[in-house]
Amino acid sequence: MRPALLIAAALLCGSLYPADAEERPVVVELFTSQSCSSCPPAEALIGRLAHEPAGAQGDVLPLAFHVTYWNHLDWRDRYALPAATARQEAYAARLGGSTYTPQAVVDGQVGLVGSDEAGLRAAIAHARQAGPGIPVTLARDGEQVVAQIGAGAGGAAGRVLLIGYDPSHTTRVLRGENAGRTIEQANIVRSVRDLGRWSGSAATFASARPEGETAALLLQSEDGRILGAARLAASPATSHAATVREAVR
Repeated sequence: MRPALLIAAALLCGSLYPADAEERPVVVELFTSQSCSSCPPAEALIGRLAHEPAGAQGDVLPLAFHVTYWNHLDWRDRYALPAATARQEAYAARLGGSTYTPQAVVDGQVGLVGSDEAGLRAAIAHARQAGPGIPVTLARDGEQVVAQIGAGAGGAAGRVLLIGYDPSHTTRVLRGENAGRTIEQANIVRSVRDLGRWSGSAATFASARPEGETAALLLQSEDGRILGAARLAASPATSHAATVREAVR
């Protein structure tokens, strides 16, 4: 672990359970919907990325953002979030092009079809060349979470985003384009909370725990680049809890 991260972890009291922050994960955001017949292969790919060990080539943090604009069909995605739709629209404005599903955005900089495994893995490998980024940690403190952000250089600044998500759900889709299919979905985003602006200096942000079984922290620059990211580690009381729920409607 780098010295800066050890210092950040030491600032947290003994009741906290710090996230593993040895290396910044590459962030893969999938914009998807249960009503999109092209999305299940992309969902399966996100699931594989979520369960692959970090290994020698680094870590990946996949997050599935379920958009709302498919909900006019016969099937309403229970995980659809207006914040997911707004986030994808912001990427479309930055990166060019239209919004569609399944779309993957890698480290806030590259957009591509979310089921294109070769293209996605190439984009992840390219993103790793950017280096470790800004050190961040995310830890529990009772009913709150605490984010520690390290110092940047050269006028770095950005927003601190707390993402609540569920690691796994199985959904049987009864109507719409995916009628009759059972979809395995991973890292489903349940909430997006802006904790405030990071000015480039070392800082601490605290917040109530977000909706979702666990959480991640994203430090994102004004131009969309992901500068830092961390997962929230499970506390000892919940580390053995089941993370798969059945959603049948």
